[in-house]
Amino acid sequence: MVNLYNNSLQKATFFLTGFQGLEEFHSWISVPFCSIYLIVILGNLTILHVIRTDATLHEPMYYFLAMLALTDLGLCLSTLPTVLGIFWFDAREIGIPACFTQLFFIHTLSLVESSVLLSMSFDRYIAICNPLLYSTILTPRRIVKMGLSSVLRSALLILPLPFLLKRFHYCRSHVLAHAYCLHLEIMKLACSSIIVNHIYGLFVVACTVGVDSLLIFLSYTLILHAVLGKASRQERLRALNTCISHICAVLLFYIPMIGLSLVHRFGEHLPRIVHLLMSYVYLLVPPLMNPIVYSIKTKQIRQRIIKKFEFVK
Repeated sequence: MVNLYNNSLQKATFFLTGFQGLEEFHSWISVPFCSIYLIVILGNLTILHVIRTDATLHEPMYYFLAMLALTDLGLCLSTLPTVLGIFWFDAREIGIPACFTQLFFIHTLSLVESSVLLSMSFDRYIAICNPLLYSTILTPRRIVKMGLSSVLRSALLILPLPFLLKRFHYCRSHVLAHAYCLHLEIMKLACSSIIVNHIYGLFVVACTVGVDSLLIFLSYTLILHAVLGKASRQERLRALNTCISHICAVLLFYIPMIGLSLVHRFGEHLPRIVHLLMSYVYLLVPPLMNPIVYSIKTKQIRQRIIKKFEFVK
């Protein structure tokens, strides 16, 4: 491919890729993707609307759920323009500034989601292990601080990535393997050493997703210990039932992430479509399934949504 590198970043471009070899079917492939994006947007907006308009849901657990829905919505919207642009208009070209901006939002919101899941596990720990102090510890002011600290931590850690990528000369192919920009993929196109990017990327993952997952595991260890200490079987089941939705959200986030990491590290021999599908699963399945899980498994949310539909009818 012709070397497209230009010293001016404004003129330099990358080329995104849909399903290579299936370009003639992109219009058909866009149908399930459009459906997924529509369900993600409507589902998360519904959760946000129900929590905002119903005063009985103005509690810490639902505030954290609103944060999760808002994060999922942002993650969905950060990939939607380029993914549907390829399927509908074959719009493969993306400028480096736009690519780096998309990269920043995708990675930042992924880390925010990990932080929100950690906050939700802390909420469940306090609710089960220290119920008398629940409203005292998780005040609205403290919840806002937790949300802002999650966003600030994620944004500050991801902010150096575009600048680290900006210093490279991209003398190799400018064709990316996905329909959106990711740090790991872009840095592999650089001509010079990428060791700094590798080390910093590992540092970011370790001190965010790594620490968050360990703390979530610790919180559920303490929760399980407290639940097993309850007298009656009914009390134990009731306590565990309040955690099911959050456990599902944690699994929906971490399993695709681990799967995608394993495919990137050890799956070089796998067909390219496996890499593509795993990346879409990682970015789209959690935002798609979280509102569905919480609508089905959380009685209060389910009842309010049913009431809203009955009111509309």
